[in-house]
Amino acid sequence: MAQFEANVSIFAGSRLAVQFSPFGMGAVTSGRTTRGAHRVRRALRRGPVGSSIGRHAGTGGRRDSGSQLNRRNGTLLAAILGTGVVFLDSTVVNVALQRIGQDLPSSFFGVLEGESYVYNAYLLSLSALLILAGALADAYGRLRLFTTGLVGFGVASVLCGLAPNMESLIVLRVVQGAAGALLVPGSLALITSTFAGAERGRAFGLWAAASSATSILGPIVGGILVQTISWRAVFFVNVPLVLVALVAARRYVRESSDPNAARSFDWLGAGVVALAVGGLSFGAIYGQQHDWNGPVGPVAIAVGVAASVAFVVLMVRGRHPLVPLGLFRSRNFSVTNLSTLLIYGALYVIAYQESIFAQGTLGYSPSAAGFIGTPGALLLIFLSSRMGSLGARLGPRRFMAVGPLVMAAGILWLTRLPANSQPWNLQPGDVGSWVPSTGFLVDFLPATVLFGLGLAITVAPLTTALMTSVPEARAGLGSAINNAISRVGPQLAGALVFVAVTGAFYADLSSRVPGLDTSSPQVRLQVPPLNRPDSSVPPNVVLAARESSTGSFHLAMAIAASLLASGAVVNGVGIRDRQTQTGSDESGAEAGTAEAAG
Repeated sequence: MAQFEANVSIFAGSRLAVQFSPFGMGAVTSGRTTRGAHRVRRALRRGPVGSSIGRHAGTGGRRDSGSQLNRRNGTLLAAILGTGVVFLDSTVVNVALQRIGQDLPSSFFGVLEGESYVYNAYLLSLSALLILAGALADAYGRLRLFTTGLVGFGVASVLCGLAPNMESLIVLRVVQGAAGALLVPGSLALITSTFAGAERGRAFGLWAAASSATSILGPIVGGILVQTISWRAVFFVNVPLVLVALVAARRYVRESSDPNAARSFDWLGAGVVALAVGGLSFGAIYGQQHDWNGPVGPVAIAVGVAASVAFVVLMVRGRHPLVPLGLFRSRNFSVTNLSTLLIYGALYVIAYQESIFAQGTLGYSPSAAGFIGTPGALLLIFLSSRMGSLGARLGPRRFMAVGPLVMAAGILWLTRLPANSQPWNLQPGDVGSWVPSTGFLVDFLPATVLFGLGLAITVAPLTTALMTSVPEARAGLGSAINNAISRVGPQLAGALVFVAVTGAFYADLSSRVPGLDTSSPQVRLQVPPLNRPDSSVPPNVVLAARESSTGSFHLAMAIAASLLASGAVVNGVGIRDRQTQTGSDESGAEAGTAEAAG
């Protein structure tokens, strides 16, 4: 399941906006979660949005309807491509991380440390700005913010592909994530302002279908690009998509904004979020990598803790808080967001740890590593609608408790994976290599299938629980908060796992190779966890590192499984199905909304 998890929280959060326009822009449809899934199927069968408009009109009507059809389909194309590059980047870069760590020089960071920063830097700015971006689009123009995001994302992608070292790539990933934060709410806002009624549902259906396709194709395409061209190609592939989206946006999309939108934005809150999450995750990773020598790691953690406290104070006292804390008076809203923090934290950890380990330790080709998650992604797509229907009828609690447990069972299967598991050396140009290895079939496939099944059980009912836990007028804000939390969890969980993996790896390596000073910066640079050791490393250390990396990977998967199990417990104990909820839950949400509005 190496890569498809990385896209799930984006897709799940965005799918909430299929029913409710994102980031406080008002309701899109009044249907339940499963209606959106049925619209996906109907939209795919019917073809382009607006194809029936003017079918029975006269010549003038056909001319006008043709112009409207072009505008609407052009807007939909721009919206799909705008979010598509964000989704695609989230999947293809994971496949490329191992090669990035291997190829890019760094003056300050270790290999796994640098890979973690490349991964987290994108999520950091994306999570900090997601909530703010929707409000900015409403106030200053949705087309303006959308095209700004496209240009920023395209330029950042080119510069990422040209990055000469690890340090510059990390900085550019922050810029890329900030641009991506403008695109996700911006794309959905364009659809909301262009389509109405049943056509809006069909438009969101096509958008959702295209978004889900990236969870399957992204990792495979990324693996092929890395293997046949270079890891730099995974960034350059965004450029033609951005250019087409820009042309479509400038030609077909009309500017729109909300004249009643507030012009007061919580920039300070967004900055404090970035400081809190960045300080905690960077401090933990940097401190562990450098064996806690020097003040940088502890000071960064202290800054993160202080910023976390300051954020709560700001949200309580601020006139226009980024996150209105009154919303958390709803029991289901609070529980769902806590479980999101745990569950999606585990998802992202699994995504990049598994890809790096499969390539760097076991010897999988990038193409094979990109294919690992495909069976699970197919289960997610084909079963989510059915699980959503059952969750709406029976209540989400049992699904939100059982699903993460099934996912945890799949992840625990990976803790038995041996160091000599046969790699799959898939080569795109060699048909004979397309047959999966025994190692994949025995060690990865069962885990992927179980994980995908558990994810399918969880996602749609979690959506239902979230969107029924807040009043409809604040549903967009509620989904935006949940979407941001789904990106904060991975950064914190990733830092925790990095500390555990690095500590366990060097402790085990020290016991296997007596006399090797594993606290030495030189050793840590030449023998990184989960990755291939430097070519200058002696063979006995290489063999020992393979065993130590495998043990560390087992530990990472055990931690991820415990996070999933914790999410299951939180949901099982905390979620109340609507038919058994007390009035206090709903009244709490209404009170929170009144407080936020005031």
